Amino acid sequence: MEYSCGITPLAVAIGDFNNDTRLDLVITNKLGRSVSVLLGYSNQAFIQETALTTGNKLPPRSFAIADFNNDNQKDISVVNLGANNVGIFLRNSNHSFTSQKRLLTDSTPMAITVGEFNNDSFIDIVVTNYDSGNVGVFLGYGNGSFFSQKTFTTGSLSYPRAVAVGDFNNDMFVDIIVANYGINNVGILLGYGNGLFLDVNLFSMGYESLPFFVSVGDFNGDRKLDFAVINEDSDSLEIFLQTC
Repeated sequence: MEYSCGITPLAVAIGDFNNDTRLDLVITNKLGRSVSVLLGYSNQAFIQETALTTGNKLPPRSFAIADFNNDNQKDISVVNLGANNVGIFLRNSNHSFTSQKRLLTDSTPMAITVGEFNNDSFIDIVVTNYDSGNVGVFLGYGNGSFFSQKTFTTGSLSYPRAVAVGDFNNDMFVDIIVANYGINNVGILLGYGNGLFLDVNLFSMGYESLPFFVSVGDFNGDRKLDFAVINEDSDSLEIFLQTC
C-alpha cells in the first residue's frame, strides 16, 4: 500500500498514538521540514492526522518514539540536523501534540534513540553528533523535560552515523553502541548506571567499510546481546556474536 501527499520521506517509525491498538506511522518530510503522523485503520489504510513543524534549516533526519512524560501517551523526538537540536513533541490526552520543545545538541546530530541510563525509571535520550565526534546524552526528568546534554567521545574524526542501546556486559546497566562512519569501526560505551559511561571501546569493520547503521539483538539464542552493522562502501551486513 502506498501513501502520498507531496512529501519525500527520509525515515519512518511506528507506534500507537491514539490507543486504538492499531499501529500508526510517523514520517519525516524532507521537503516539508516537518513530521507527519498517519493513523492506521482496520482496512490497512493510513490517514494523515497532522503535520508537526520542526522549523529547522535542513530536513529532520531521524526520530525515536517513547513516553517522555509518563502519561501513557506516545511522544515523538526528532533530530533536527541543520539546527543542531532535538525536537520533542508531547502527545496530549486529546491526541494532539504540543509545540516542539528543543534540546540543544553539538554539531550535526544524525541519529537518535532512547534508553534508561541512570536507573530513575525515566526515559532518556542519546543522539550522535556527527561533526563533533561524540554522543550526547539527555537525562529525562520524567515530565517531558530533560537535563542539558552530557557528551561522550566516540573517537577523533569518528563521524558517528547511527546509535543503538543495550546491556552488553550483563551488569543490568544500559550501554551505547555507535557506527563510526569516519573511522570504519563500531564503538561501545559501557554505562555505569548513573548517566555516565566508560571510554569508548572500538571494533574494526575493515578498511573503508563506512559503517552507517547498527542494530542489537540476541541473534543466536544464547541470551547474550549481539550486534549487526551495515557497511556502505563494502555493501555488506556484518553480524558480531558475543562470546564472553
